[in-house]
Amino acid sequence: MSIQTSQVLPRTPRNRPAAAYDLRRVREDFPILRQKVHGKPLVYLDNSATTQKPQVVLDALQHYYTTDNANVHRAVHLLSERATRAYEEARVKVQRFLNAAESREILFVRGTTEAINLVAQAYGRRNLAAGDEIVISYMEHHSNIVPWQILCEQTGAVLRVVPIDDRGELLLDEYRKLLGPRTKLVSIVQLSNVLGTINPVREIIALAHRQGVPVLLDGAQAVAHLPVDVRELDCDFYAFSGHKLYGPTGIGVLYGKAALLEAMPPWQGGGDMIHSVSFEGTTYNVLPYKFEAGTPHICGAIGLGAAIDYVQSLGMGAIAAHEGELLAYATARLAEVPGLRLLGTAERKGGVLSFVLEEPPIAALDVGTQLDHEGVAIRTGHHCCQPLMDRYGLSSAARASLGLYNTREDVDALVAGLLKIVAAETARSRPQQVSSGAAPVYPEAVAATPEEAAEELIELFDFLSDREDRYRYIIDLGDQLLPLPETEKTEANRIYGCQSRVYLIARKRPETDDVVDFLAESDADIVCGLIAILQRVFSGQSARRILAFDVEIFFKRLGLDQHLTLGRRNGLASMVQRIRTLAQQLA
Repeated sequence: MSIQTSQVLPRTPRNRPAAAYDLRRVREDFPILRQKVHGKPLVYLDNSATTQKPQVVLDALQHYYTTDNANVHRAVHLLSERATRAYEEARVKVQRFLNAAESREILFVRGTTEAINLVAQAYGRRNLAAGDEIVISYMEHHSNIVPWQILCEQTGAVLRVVPIDDRGELLLDEYRKLLGPRTKLVSIVQLSNVLGTINPVREIIALAHRQGVPVLLDGAQAVAHLPVDVRELDCDFYAFSGHKLYGPTGIGVLYGKAALLEAMPPWQGGGDMIHSVSFEGTTYNVLPYKFEAGTPHICGAIGLGAAIDYVQSLGMGAIAAHEGELLAYATARLAEVPGLRLLGTAERKGGVLSFVLEEPPIAALDVGTQLDHEGVAIRTGHHCCQPLMDRYGLSSAARASLGLYNTREDVDALVAGLLKIVAAETARSRPQQVSSGAAPVYPEAVAATPEEAAEELIELFDFLSDREDRYRYIIDLGDQLLPLPETEKTEANRIYGCQSRVYLIARKRPETDDVVDFLAESDADIVCGLIAILQRVFSGQSARRILAFDVEIFFKRLGLDQHLTLGRRNGLASMVQRIRTLAQQLA
């Protein structure tokens, strides 16, 4: 079915005057903010990962499923007509929000990641050849790196990377040098999800266009915080995710200039993206449907439209002013925390505050875990920016990110939690480090079998029914770990996936046939505690008994789920696998 809904908009001013920003009323619009976490009022500072949803968005989702639920474009009955109308009205809302020229330039996708992959495959594979170059920057999210690496593998193109300085600002002179006759595409983040840097995208685009090079902007972080006008920017593609704009998950947008989209082949085949199909061949639908194969996320698009209505009712200028003032306040308050170092101090910044605690050194994972006990939600890890973390010599960092509903009191709660963490760590006695030349000392078995050791731990954890008591016990176990010599902390002994630096060595115990010893260490206290649990079960046990032990059932019975994020679970699985690999060799 070919459905013509495209609307053409004249250029319009974007910054409408907004009423005074009433923060109290804004917060009342978000029901999730009323809850308590671990007995403390929720302080949500993880907005770069996802934003919370206002009641009007929740109402729009419920209304669709209770009143209008039907497939779009494919029927003449009333429900389908209403669903189609709401879905296409959402597209027009996005068009106006971005000030795109036509609604057919708005493609609904799952999110920023899918949008970038669509451009890589539909535009890139048709227009790039061996030796051609794609320019990105050091501060890109993995979703703006990996799709281009895949494209380079497919076409023989080359990825070029713009360096940054220590403040987290792009080196524009180096960018100019990278632009050349082989440059075929530039893909740059507008606002960094780690550094908060707001890149000079107008200049970046203008410099590329002088060379005839199209530019894709990753607007995932920018779109909720800055007014975006794709015609004023003159970008060729713009990608963002609805869930970072106070809308639902699983819905996003790719804007593309109509001429570029028209020339691109479809990325996926299926229903609704066709005009006609026969066994001899297929003709494709018009824009935007050529790129929307199958049943779309109808409810998600409608919810995104409601989210756009909501932020526009507040005024993007008013939101930016509120967040700018709060960022200045938070930056000043974080300077009060001893040993805290901010990552990203660019002159133009959005509300992203990534940091590490260096004196005393406290792993980001531990910072995030302990702040959660205070009701403060932040993000820890590499933030899907491993090359950027490598640039700063880090494996992870903590990140607080601001949204339109955050307050000075939220910032005060963050700082109070950090001061508490630093004070506790300063007063804490640490295990003595092993000199670099010392030989490893392995622990003895604590029970005759892994099952006996496991039962002892399960009984103790059942006794410690309070989450905070269990956490404290895990930390205490980690403090008792025998240290790993510095000489053993090598890449060969590194375990990935634990959201921290972990090293593990294992051996066959001398003068035995199949007894396994292992030592491991992490820079995160909570991971050290989980290592200690593994050590009590496995170290000093025979290979045969290790292989017979069901570690998954043990973890479930122990109730470790509340202490295991997906990353930590993957890291533990990697440690178990390394131990089991040695056991299999010995059995």
